[in-house]
Amino acid sequence: MTAASDEYVTVIWRTRAKPGREADLKAFITAAVTPSRHDAGNIDYEAHEVEGQPGSFVIYERWVSREHLDAHLGAPRMTDLVPRMLELIEGSIEDGITLLRPFRPAR
Repeated sequence: MTAASDEYVTVIWRTRAKPGREADLKAFITAAVTPSRHDAGNIDYEAHEVEGQPGSFVIYERWVSREHLDAHLGAPRMTDLVPRMLELIEGSIEDGITLLRPFRPAR
């Protein structure tokens, strides 16, 4: 794992499967985790299903920099993944994205 600094970027992505596509979306997300973890600049990439809400998922990602995140989003495999994902989720991908930037008090 890469050491984190105040420059890293955290992504929280929340999404919900279309009715009847819950298992399909879970399998899709499961298959996407390992390749994303191997992208340059990835610190952490974890997929979660919301407890008590089957079909509701949260992905937590940390990247060394915004440039690394952008490279991940622009990876050639995304050209195939994004349209397939849109068939499985309610709403858009962008609707569920929250970008976080850390800050720490001065020492």
